[in-house]
Amino acid sequence: MDIFSVLGLVGGLSFFLFGMHTMGQGLEKLSGGKMERILEKLTDNTFKGLILGILVTAVIQSSSATTVMVVGFVNSGIMKLSQAIGVIMGANMGTTITSWILSLTGIEGDSVFIKLLKPTNFAPVFAVIGVILIMFLKDSKKNTLGSILIGFAILMVGMDTMSKAVEPLAEYLLLR
Repeated sequence: MDIFSVLGLVGGLSFFLFGMHTMGQGLEKLSGGKMERILEKLTDNTFKGLILGILVTAVIQSSSATTVMVVGFVNSGIMKLSQAIGVIMGANMGTTITSWILSLTGIEGDSVFIKLLKPTNFAPVFAVIGVILIMFLKDSKKNTLGSILIGFAILMVGMDTMSKAVEPLAEYLLLR
């Protein structure tokens, strides 16, 4: 692992943390207590949280993204840690179930639709929408939504950058 990999890892971590911070601030502003009540109803017991985690992960195709969103919710005070546990467990189960279903049906990863479901591919779309919402619309709620979308996009870029930075370590471990 060379100096550029370390810089990529630290830079990716910086993007990740900044994206999570930006998304959390936007969620705090946008929620105004409503999102807290909705999430409280959807996660008032661990089983409901588990189901919610599975469904969200099935939709966005990333347990990491689901987990990061939940951590952002907990960090911003929208969710309690006890509510987040079921959702995160469900996110991990959702990834496993989704992967299993995709492998059973023989769907290849080269499909445009499958590629669009990856967060690193739809993150730039979210960034563009976020910039449009912030720069061209005067409504404060839409500006806040734009901040959330940009925060999510930055977070995904950070995750991708960190993943690419540590790829050489996989080869190093295989040589041992």
